[in-house]
Amino acid sequence: MAAYLIADVDVTDAEVFKEYTREVPATESRYGGRYLGRGGATKVLEGDWEPHRLVIVEFPDMEALMGWYNSPEYSRLKAIRERSAKTRIIALEGVAL
Repeated sequence: MAAYLIADVDVTDAEVFKEYTREVPATESRYGGRYLGRGGATKVLEGDWEPHRLVIVEFPDMEALMGWYNSPEYSRLKAIRERSAKTRIIALEGVAL
């Protein structure tokens, strides 16, 4: 069953963050990840949420998502993201159709 990584990213250092955005897609694709949304326009329909840069990545399942998130190749990039952005990230398991 598919799993989704949903991140709200508030970039605090755009120059440093460029390295992250340039290199992270290749690490995600190795685990079957594909972007469903990445930094496009958002419109809040209800509530007081003010997303910054919203990202949604689909993985084949939660095991693949967590494998990527905890992988050595992502670890280095995660450190770059943590230095250059404030991020809220959740993993959501999809539903069986």
